[in-house]
Amino acid sequence: MLACLLAVICGVAAGRAAWTDAARDTAETARHRHVVTAVTVGETTYRAGTGPSTRPITMARATWRDPAHRVHTETVPVTAAPRTGDTVSLWADDDGNTTTTPPGTPEIALKAIGLGTGAFVGIALVAGAVLYVRLRLVNARSAQEWEREWESVEPKWSGRLRPGQGACDD
Repeated sequence: MLACLLAVICGVAAGRAAWTDAARDTAETARHRHVVTAVTVGETTYRAGTGPSTRPITMARATWRDPAHRVHTETVPVTAAPRTGDTVSLWADDDGNTTTTPPGTPEIALKAIGLGTGAFVGIALVAGAVLYVRLRLVNARSAQEWEREWESVEPKWSGRLRPGQGACDD
């Protein structure tokens, strides 16, 4: 019972620490990522998806300016098939390179829940293993003690001779 309580406390503490760290990291990452408006300058192409059953990704060549007003041109994923000259929004870092969206609250929560659950399960499994080993040792000692006590009681109780015992040896 105490091990389960300890597992719950450690799981909650680990989840809370993961939430705090991930939220701080996400806030730091978000400060260096910005949504920029890019203008498509080329034909739309398609790239194979990441898995065998995923849809192809629509790509288009686009150009945009970073915060230092440098021009960047790159092939970027787009949501639809834009025509040349259409605007698309994308995430860029401080240097103007394309990047991903900063993690949101669902990703942070999933990470925290996963880490907290992992800590809980890990501690519960270790406690269960320790309890199992301890019970096996107690049972082995109990069986040995029972055998030792039975050796002294059994000959008198059953009337049978022990090995090496004579008929008149009591």
